[in-house]
Amino acid sequence: MNPLRSSLVASLVAVAGLAVIPIASVHAANELGGSPVAGVCMLSREAVFAQSKVGKAASERLGVLTEQARSQLDTQRKPIETDIQRFQQKSSSLSEAQRKQQGEALQQRMQTFKNQADELSQRVQLTRAKAMQQIGTDAESIVSSSYKNHHCGLLLNRDAVLGGDTTNDLTGDVVKGLDNKITTISFNLEPLPARNVNGRGATK
Repeated sequence: MNPLRSSLVASLVAVAGLAVIPIASVHAANELGGSPVAGVCMLSREAVFAQSKVGKAASERLGVLTEQARSQLDTQRKPIETDIQRFQQKSSSLSEAQRKQQGEALQQRMQTFKNQADELSQRVQLTRAKAMQQIGTDAESIVSSSYKNHHCGLLLNRDAVLGGDTTNDLTGDVVKGLDNKITTISFNLEPLPARNVNGRGATK
């Protein structure tokens, strides 16, 4: 593949390859069995995001925003790709100076395109993080209540547990409580943080 086209493809992958909200994998911690450990409880945040109604709504919304970003990039990509093909076809008939001038102009357009793709990729990632943070905030009181009801003294990430008894798994309670509290969520792509003259995030 031509290097210019390869750069186009790589830029698109920055957005096209973005994952949406993680889908929780099948958890097999309880396959080893064992006795319940008093006061030790578990929670799978990824399962809460994947199984709750608001988590599914967030995943669907983020998928729409990601597809819109891909479509926007594709619209910008096509005319550049067409001009690259034309340049390749007539390259042999151009003088060295003309090839250099037109090649550099195409490279500049490609760099601009890549920067736009990178920015869209970052915006999708920021949006996903903010949506997950919002859902986590909504779930805080539910987690706290379930934690107290199960007389927990320690809460572990269920997805990091290799094996053992899962009697005190709070995930189901939290999903049910979250569904009773909120079922949908709406958001748009987050803007990139403002940058100062040194290229760092602006401070407040």
